[in-house]
Amino acid sequence: MMSFVREKIAEIRKDYSLKSLSKEDLAHNPYEQFQTWFSEAIKSEILEPNAMTLSTASKDGIPSSRVVLLKGFDERGFVFYTNYNSKKGQELAQNPNASLNFFWKELERQVIISGVVERVSPEESDEYFKSRPLPSRLGAWASAQSEVIENSLSLIKKFKDFEMRYFLGDVPRPPHWGGFRVIPNSIEFWQGRPSRLHDRFRYTHHSTGWRIDQLSP
Repeated sequence: MMSFVREKIAEIRKDYSLKSLSKEDLAHNPYEQFQTWFSEAIKSEILEPNAMTLSTASKDGIPSSRVVLLKGFDERGFVFYTNYNSKKGQELAQNPNASLNFFWKELERQVIISGVVERVSPEESDEYFKSRPLPSRLGAWASAQSEVIENSLSLIKKFKDFEMRYFLGDVPRPPHWGGFRVIPNSIEFWQGRPSRLHDRFRYTHHSTGWRIDQLSP
């Protein structure tokens, strides 16, 4: 059975041919290029185009990854929100280096962002927290993210307790919850191409601005 599964996995392949990417197509600023691609992802009606894989590492260099949602970006960086006491939050406190990966398979595109991470201001976290649906705000209080729980019923009970406490709907932001901003030192744009001859361009940040290099696939 395992041999059969391995053979089937080996047969999975797709040739990419939708689009191409050249250096002349690129914006001088990677944030402008990301805005262009992100807008196209939205227009393509991709399910959750803001979903991205966040990779972090412990102070010992042990990596971990999970999917989170992009909640804002500008020339300061890319922002997501989470529980600061979660595994990712603790790892970022120990080792503030991280990578983001967007994979928009419908467009045969990837964007890989690498950089250092800082917390957003409390005011930014407050503003976003207030915009969240009420159940999400209550969930931020009820869930001690990444900690072992007895069962789902115990989590639901905690949620109901906070629902009763904040029945008027005025839910403050928990002190352990807020935003992180990934400040890029490199951003790579990947466009799938036939015969695995993919188009790859990497923006690298220098004191004088951004340098663009084409990479071999």
